[in-house]
Amino acid sequence: MRSTPISDDLRHAAKTFLVRYGGDTFPNLFTSAKGSVVRDDTGREVLDFTSGQMCATIGHNHPAIVEAVNRAGQKAFHMFSGMIPEVIAELAQKLARDWMPAGLTKSMFINTGSESNEAALRMAKMYTDGYEILALGGSWHGITGGVSAVSLASDRKRYGVPVPGVFVIPEPNAYRPYFKGASPEEDALACLEMGLKLFDMQSSGRGAAIIVEPIISAGGVLVPPKSFFAGLRRAADERGMLLIFDEAQTAFGRIGHRTGSDFHGVVPDIMTVSKTLGGGLPLAGVVTTPTIEEDVHAKHYAYYTSHVSDPLLGEVGLAVLRVLAEEGLVERARTMGAYLREALGSLQQRYEAIGDVRGEGLLMGVELVEDRETRRPAHRLGALTTKRCFELGLSMNIRRRPERGSVWRIAPPLTVTHEEIDRGITILDQALRESLDDLSRAQAA
Repeated sequence: MRSTPISDDLRHAAKTFLVRYGGDTFPNLFTSAKGSVVRDDTGREVLDFTSGQMCATIGHNHPAIVEAVNRAGQKAFHMFSGMIPEVIAELAQKLARDWMPAGLTKSMFINTGSESNEAALRMAKMYTDGYEILALGGSWHGITGGVSAVSLASDRKRYGVPVPGVFVIPEPNAYRPYFKGASPEEDALACLEMGLKLFDMQSSGRGAAIIVEPIISAGGVLVPPKSFFAGLRRAADERGMLLIFDEAQTAFGRIGHRTGSDFHGVVPDIMTVSKTLGGGLPLAGVVTTPTIEEDVHAKHYAYYTSHVSDPLLGEVGLAVLRVLAEEGLVERARTMGAYLREALGSLQQRYEAIGDVRGEGLLMGVELVEDRETRRPAHRLGALTTKRCFELGLSMNIRRRPERGSVWRIAPPLTVTHEEIDRGITILDQALRESLDDLSRAQAA
């Protein structure tokens, strides 16, 4: 189906009037989304195996979210920031009672993951009276001023001087270990030991926080062992620092558990949540302990934004949590994730180019290599296959930074069906086969 003249006009408008902001872009425009499918301006349906920007975990435009937006429209979308809506109090109570690990009972609701991490770092610095932050290589915590300095999987050049006081722990990567010959757990603990030793050498004694993702998503869907997170907990306690879990992608069922904290059995001092709480709308939160909240409040902590505690987003957050519980989507992420992993494992058996399949629940990573012996990243194959997948009706995200490997991130909505997974795997199979054939012909020419 060809695009209509109005679509052609709008494509021209997009090229003429929009700032290009990086990342993957597509030549067509998009008109609607429902469940696991998005529709473009030609009328073509595309399976969305990224859940939008990893946000639409209960599917695009779930009826409960549409109803929540309509309900807010009958009451209020927005209020003065000092006026706490009833629905915000209800959301905070729901998180504390049903979703957060023990002790994390004080919440603040804002808009984006970047914001929530900025707020968490400000809180940690005020509580500890320190400024030094430890982060993991391969991490992604946002692009705003403070958190861009601790985002190490993103482009960092040409944006000026970053916030000082940031130190790095090498990220554990079982497929590409830093310490050759070590087991995955030995490598992870050696990374932790090395990072801490270097930090202790350089620290001015003003440590504030360690910030980590329970699964390092943008760095290639890396799942460190549980002992690594237990070590981080000890390291923070020994240095008087706070431990922050950035659970933008891992909270609220995505990995088959309520949170990454539950999965690893480690409770942070502060948890930030965002993508998976808003179900596609811009809702984020910072959750901490009463002790920390009381301390920073007494010190006049401020994170007073135009849209803190907006009632519209409170309605949406409650709707997302209600759907997760009523439809059993946390358990479903485990069962459908196992189904997806098995299907990807079958592809791995047929294609030498698939070096590794990893992840938890419905957050999966598939690493492409030129050969399994050298494990050289297959960047060209990854780009070709991702493009071909989209042409065939499947949208995925690929990490193709030279130092991070060539890794598909596959994260469909938790409502994805067996049939949709089967269709996605069929497209992956065809796209990979055709791309390998194209590369083989090009090399022979």
